[in-house]
Amino acid sequence: MIRIGVLALQGAVREHMRSLEACGVEAVAIKRKEELNEVDGLILPGGESTAMRRLIDKYDFMDALKDFARVGKPMFGTCAGLILLAKELEGYSEPHIGVMDIKVERNSFGRQVDSFEADLAIKDVADSFPAVFIRAPHIVEAGENVEILSKHNDRIVAAREGQFLGCSFHPELTDNHRLTAYFVDMVKEAKAKHLV
Repeated sequence: MIRIGVLALQGAVREHMRSLEACGVEAVAIKRKEELNEVDGLILPGGESTAMRRLIDKYDFMDALKDFARVGKPMFGTCAGLILLAKELEGYSEPHIGVMDIKVERNSFGRQVDSFEADLAIKDVADSFPAVFIRAPHIVEAGENVEILSKHNDRIVAAREGQFLGCSFHPELTDNHRLTAYFVDMVKEAKAKHLV
C-alpha cells in the first residue's frame, strides 16, 4: 500500500488527504518529523509560507525534509508548498527547503481579494483542469531539467523536476483529483525503483 504524507503544520491538510484517499492511497497527516520515515511521498500544502517556515523551524523539520528529498522520495508543493521547494525566491536571499531548480515570486497574482479560478491545460494531466488561485506565487525561471507542465497568461504555474512537483494553485480545493493522481503515480514509480 502506498502511503503519502501531508505536512500538517498549517494549510489545507484535510482537503489534500481527502484528494489522496480519492486516488486510492493511504493519507497520513505528518505532525512530527519522525513520521516522515513512514511515508513514500509528501505533499507540502498551501497556506502561508512564512508561517509554515516558522513552524518547520519550531518543530525542527528542516533537516528531515531535506533528507526526505535526498533519498529520492517525491514531494509535491502546492502554492506555499511551491515556495518551500524553490531553490530561489524573488526578493529573498535564502530558500527554504530549496530542492527544485526554480525561482519563485510570492503573491504574484495579487492579494486574497484577487483570488480567481482558471481552466488550465496541464501536460500529462488534463486538457482542462479547474485551478483555484489564492494569493498565488508563480515560477519566474525554471532550470534546464525542469519540465514546464502548465502556464496561465504566460506565467509558469506548474512544473516538475524529477521527483519534485510544484504548482501555484490549489488542486485540493476542487473535486478534480487528476493532479493528485499524477503525483500518486510519481510516488508509485519512485517506490518501484527503490524496491528493484
